[in-house]
Amino acid sequence: MSVNVAFLFPGQGSQAVGMGKDFFEHSERARSLLEAASEETKIDFASLLFSENDRLDQTEYTQPAILLVSAMAHRLFDDAMALKPTWALGHSLGEFSALVSVGAIDPVEGVALVHLRGQLMRQACATEPVGMLVSLGLDDATVESICSRQREGGARVWPVNYNAEGQIVIAGIRSDLEALVPILKEAKAKRAMLLNMSVASHCPLLESAVEPFAARLQETIRDPFLAPVISNVTAQPYATRDEALELLPQQLVQPVRYKQSIAAHDDSVDCYVEFGHGAVLKGLNRKATSKPHYTVSDMASLEAAIEAIEALA
Repeated sequence: MSVNVAFLFPGQGSQAVGMGKDFFEHSERARSLLEAASEETKIDFASLLFSENDRLDQTEYTQPAILLVSAMAHRLFDDAMALKPTWALGHSLGEFSALVSVGAIDPVEGVALVHLRGQLMRQACATEPVGMLVSLGLDDATVESICSRQREGGARVWPVNYNAEGQIVIAGIRSDLEALVPILKEAKAKRAMLLNMSVASHCPLLESAVEPFAARLQETIRDPFLAPVISNVTAQPYATRDEALELLPQQLVQPVRYKQSIAAHDDSVDCYVEFGHGAVLKGLNRKATSKPHYTVSDMASLEAAIEAIEALA
């Protein structure tokens, strides 16, 4: 097929009760993947995903749930098209879903890996109240300067997710984030709002998670990659196990450069396909690219994406 496609995978915050249910109910392949993941991790994913519960928003359960649904979506798409992407990109946690899509991680092992990742992140953040805050309407330099000045005064706050122009997420100690809100608003932020997060992702507060996570990666990442993956750390592609083993532990404590990744590589693709619940990345991409963006979140959107890509080709 002549069309150049980028595969995209969402991260934490895209979860919702009921995600993946349509795949589960209509595809034996999806059911088998869910059952294998449940057996491997001892997590009842059918209950976690399809019944009201308070665990889906806990990071050690959120992360494997999101990866599992993204892997189900991609597997069904791959069964129908067997389309190799030009590159794959995931937002934060989604980088591991991207690695699954290019064959660098087995999907069931990937679910178990990010379950551990969530546990390590929770443990690293267990000693102090932490959180995350979204800033809207300020440029990168302004937010970075404000956070830098606050750190000089003893606060622990870091810009961690460069999502789109004027949209940056900041992580740190919750009380320091609360103190940051009026400062951002004084700088003319359109909005500065604390998020419902119990961890502080992609900042130095997760340093204790790096070594044990790196050890587990040694057992999980494999060659060859079917296509390159764009690193959240560098916004550049990598395509080998050795590179992954170097970059992925850093991802825990370094910012997610999502908008930089899209800007750097948009010219190389004709369209985007986002696998998993919702359309979070489609919303971010509206500000960054005019290329078509298709989502695969249920059986209907799967068929629509396939038809649209075939029409492009």
